[in-house]
Amino acid sequence: MPLVRIDVNAGRDAVELEAISDRIHAAIVDEYGIPGRDLFHIVSEHPAGQIRAQDAGLGFDRSSGVVMIQIFTQTGRSQESKTGLFTRIADELGEVGIAGEDVFIGYVENSPGDWSFGFGRAQYVTGELGVPAF
Repeated sequence: MPLVRIDVNAGRDAVELEAISDRIHAAIVDEYGIPGRDLFHIVSEHPAGQIRAQDAGLGFDRSSGVVMIQIFTQTGRSQESKTGLFTRIADELGEVGIAGEDVFIGYVENSPGDWSFGFGRAQYVTGELGVPAF
């Protein structure tokens, strides 16, 4: 059920963009045990200069190949689980040539009532979908 935004600089072809999305999804499916069809990704490309990402004082440089990932999901997973996901995403993206320093992840949590999967209904609240247990 996570909603994932993936922002990259322009210049990758459709195959590369799909591989990035697929690898992130594989990490989430494997680490969180969600169904494979629970896929909600927004992939956005930006012209040069519209993504600016430094190192937050950690002492490394990022390249123009930086991948900015925002994961929106329900609260309740442990820090260990989240950290495992971060590691798995970096490993998966490494398999398609993205350096670890170019993987940036922001993780945002909310509650079941903050989601509508269609028809203007909050399916977790109405009972149409079961609230995931972590």
